[in-house]
Amino acid sequence: MKIILLEDVKTLGKKGQVVDVSDGYARNMILPKKLGMEATGKNLNDLKLQSQHNQKIEEENLEKAKELAKDLGNKFVEVKIKSGKDGKTFGSVSTKEISVAAKEQLGLELDKKKMVLNDGIKALGTYEVTVKIHPKVNGILRVKVTEQ
Repeated sequence: MKIILLEDVKTLGKKGQVVDVSDGYARNMILPKKLGMEATGKNLNDLKLQSQHNQKIEEENLEKAKELAKDLGNKFVEVKIKSGKDGKTFGSVSTKEISVAAKEQLGLELDKKKMVLNDGIKALGTYEVTVKIHPKVNGILRVKVTEQ
């Protein structure tokens, strides 16, 4: 019997795949637990339409991410930190502080976990922080660290 998987099944395949299983396994395991549905013509057509819709949404998200990355390149965020003599700071600037500053100054919700700092920001100056906006798109946000 041909089955369209509605969820990932460890031994069979991933969500959306059409797999061939025995009739008993389908009737007793897959269908009652709603892990899959029978691969009829209507269900296959619905799967095709759903995959096209998901692909269209993914393309739109990619375009939005590219626009945001281009927009980020033109902006900068100012973060203030206490410092002593010679511009040496007390502590370092974290991605959380950058995220909060971006929300306050630019109105952008940037996830602190998606920011990449190669080395900690431990001195005054301007730095470039990579932000993972989309799995295929990275943006660069300039961060200006000033004395408080």
